[in-house]
Amino acid sequence: MEVIYTGLHQTPEQIASAAIQEDVDAVGLSCLSGAHMTLFPKVVRLLEEQGASEIDVFGGGIIPEDDIPALKAAGISEIFTPGATTTTIVGWVREHVSDKQEA
Repeated sequence: MEVIYTGLHQTPEQIASAAIQEDVDAVGLSCLSGAHMTLFPKVVRLLEEQGASEIDVFGGGIIPEDDIPALKAAGISEIFTPGATTTTIVGWVREHVSDKQEA
């Protein structure tokens, strides 16, 4: 598995563009600012608008449990909250990316 790190403070437009340019299977987002309800769905929307709706978008950060259903309804595949282990996150990515690569 290859990871492409785009750095801190990327806009949704920059993230979607990089994901498409690099032909990724998934995009992982991290948000600690509280803007997850705006930024995460915008990445999904931009990917869809550019014909890349097959790219899984998942995220994590300081995200209240009450926000998770709305984020999933907006197309975020999974949300990892504080306390999620790296093993759990990597396991989820392997399971979902492997499924897509085998198809």
